[in-house]
Amino acid sequence: MYENETYNDILNRLLDNVSSDVDKREGSIIYDALAPAAVEIKTMYMALDTILNETFADTSSREYLIRRGAERGLSPEVATAAIMKGEFNIDVPIGSRFSLSDTSFNYEVTEKISTGVYKLESETLGAEVNNEFGTLIPIQYISGLESAEITETLILGDDEEDTEAFRTRYFSSFDSKAFGGNITDYKEKSNDIDGVGATKVTPVWDGGGSVKLTILDSDYGAPTTTLINTVQTEITNIAPIGHIVTVVGASEQTVNIVLNIVYDTGYDWSELESYVLATIDDYFIELGQSWENETTLVVRISQIESRVLAVSGVLDITSTTLNGVASNLTLDSDSVPVRGSVSG
Repeated sequence: MYENETYNDILNRLLDNVSSDVDKREGSIIYDALAPAAVEIKTMYMALDTILNETFADTSSREYLIRRGAERGLSPEVATAAIMKGEFNIDVPIGSRFSLSDTSFNYEVTEKISTGVYKLESETLGAEVNNEFGTLIPIQYISGLESAEITETLILGDDEEDTEAFRTRYFSSFDSKAFGGNITDYKEKSNDIDGVGATKVTPVWDGGGSVKLTILDSDYGAPTTTLINTVQTEITNIAPIGHIVTVVGASEQTVNIVLNIVYDTGYDWSELESYVLATIDDYFIELGQSWENETTLVVRISQIESRVLAVSGVLDITSTTLNGVASNLTLDSDSVPVRGSVSG
C-alpha cells in the first residue's frame, strides 16, 4: 500500500513545505536537517506495510497466520511418527529400541501384533521414514535375537502442516461450522487422526443413525487395515450417542496409460520415462487431494497430455488411451487413481 512512498518523494514533500526563500539545495542546512527525517519516515512506511500484510490472513507470514488461526481454535498440524511393522525371530520386550541399518532412524517397540510381530514407532517425526525398510539392529542386547526387520508401513508419518495448507484450512473454517455429529465435525475429527489425509462422510447410509467414513492415508492412497481400525476406534469413542459409525478405506483404481509421444531430437522413452512417470504421479496426487470434496474423480487425457508436454524432450502426444480407451476415465465414487503400466 505504501510502496510508492519513496525516500526522494518524502524528502521533496518536506522541502516543499519550507519557505522558498530558504536555501534548500543539497548540502544546505535545511536539506541536511530534513534528509534524516525522510529516512525515518520511509522506515515507518515500510513498517506500516508489514503491519498491514501481517494483519490479514491472506498475506500474513506463518507466525502471524498461526496467531490468526488461534482465534478460531486452529493450529498447524504437528509432525507425527510413522508406525511400522517389525518382524522378529522371537518375542521382544515392549519398549525395546532398534536402529534401522544404514540409516539414522531409530524405533521403539510399542505393541505386539502376534508372535514375533510388533508395531514400532519411529523416533524421527515426519514423512521421511515412511518407505524405509530393512534390517533392524538392537540398541540394547536382546538374548536370542537372530533376525529383526521392518517389513511394512502401518500408519504413515506426516510432516508438519505447511503454511499454505494451513492458510487454506483457516479460510475453509468460515464455510461451515462443526458441531456434534454433522458432516464437518466428522471430517475434522477424522482428518485430525495421525495418518489420515482425507475423509468422505456418508450420513444415513445404512438406516437411521448410521454414518460411513471413507478415508485416505496421508499420501492420498488406500489406507492400511491398521489405520482403518485406529480411526474406527477413535471415532467410535467420540461419536454422539445414537450414531453408528463405520470406517472403511477408499480403494485404488489402476490406470494403464498409453502415450504416443513425438520426441525431440536426441530423446527417447528410455531417457524420459522417469520424468513422465513422476509427472503422472504428481497429477494423481492432486486428484487424491481433491477427492474429499468431489463426488467422483475423473482422470482427464487433456490433463495428462498437457503435463507430459511440459517435460523437456517431448514435442507432441497423440492418441492417448486410459485403460485401453481413448477417453477420460471416471473412477468409482470411493476410488482414487494409481498408476499402472505406462508406455510412450
